[in-house]
Amino acid sequence: MPSPTLEPSVLNEAAAEPKLVADQVYARLSDAIFSGELPAGSRLRVRDLAEMVGTSVMPVREAVRRLEEAGLATRSPHKGAVVKKFTIAELMHIYDVRSLLEVEATRLAVLNVSEADLVYMRSACERMEEAVATRQVNDALDWDERLLRRLYSASRNPVLCNLIDMLWIQCRAYKVIGATAALAADDGSLWTPQPSLVQAVTSRDVSGAVEITRASLVSARRRLEDNLATS
Repeated sequence: MPSPTLEPSVLNEAAAEPKLVADQVYARLSDAIFSGELPAGSRLRVRDLAEMVGTSVMPVREAVRRLEEAGLATRSPHKGAVVKKFTIAELMHIYDVRSLLEVEATRLAVLNVSEADLVYMRSACERMEEAVATRQVNDALDWDERLLRRLYSASRNPVLCNLIDMLWIQCRAYKVIGATAALAADDGSLWTPQPSLVQAVTSRDVSGAVEITRASLVSARRRLEDNLATS
């Protein structure tokens, strides 16, 4: 009697299950890196992480591999995978490249944004301000990135947007450091550019929006450099 075979749909579900778990583990570990729960230089021991997230080691290995691909982790001699730690110089290079890319994305996007884009950006700006008022740093950064991602997508250059996303991922943990310090110092300069940016985009003021984007990144770069130099 021939052995039973699984239906294609069952096979697909079986194949999808580990991938889904690995996706969830990757999201959990990347959030831990972004929030500082897994600070720069932390060893990513597979068994320890599996215990932390409550899964087997297989999806954790896959998630750690993806963290390395995303630039959030790196291999260290005698340590294995560790959370990526940037030097101040490396971070400044990232911010310099971010400025080049995000200024260009803003310039291309301003005249292409739709009314739906503007509605979304205004809403994201309000949500970001609410998060700042309640001192929810990660939520504030999430809404800031959603606002900017919606703007930059109007550049109609997906390669440019993907590069910006990649740099955001790599420096997100350090953005948290700068944002936390700004909140502690009651430094409104971290959050005040966004309403002005939305207004400039609404008015189709290309030069104004470009200058706000550039000045915001220069300020963020300086703030991060100051905080890392004194830490």
